[in-house]
Amino acid sequence: MATPDTQRIVLCASAALVDGGLAVAFEVCHRGQNLRAFAVRFEGRVHAYLNRCTHVAMEMDLREGHFFDDSGCLLICASHGAVFAPDTGECLGGPARGPLVKVFLSEEAGTVYWHTAPDLHTVAF
Repeated sequence: MATPDTQRIVLCASAALVDGGLAVAFEVCHRGQNLRAFAVRFEGRVHAYLNRCTHVAMEMDLREGHFFDDSGCLLICASHGAVFAPDTGECLGGPARGPLVKVFLSEEAGTVYWHTAPDLHTVAF
């Protein structure tokens, strides 16, 4: 739920996120930097993270929206091969240094929302 310090922002229709499928990308400002984030669906629930590998601060997808491995069960950094749990962002193997930075999502009435936080907010264009 949104609090006075947060905002709830429409991300996409629920149908846009398919279990183990392509991600939906969006822009956020995190600690003063404009960064891309991504949302996925895994085991029926939606999850989102900053699009930054914890090994080297670079985007994880070489092809837009492709974050899952071939099994559709793990998120993978296409550059370094680090693998992450889709539901927690925890690093499960490879050269990464800790979990992915989570972006809070909610889903209601066929719509997925992302929620800002004091160190994570919408990018002004």
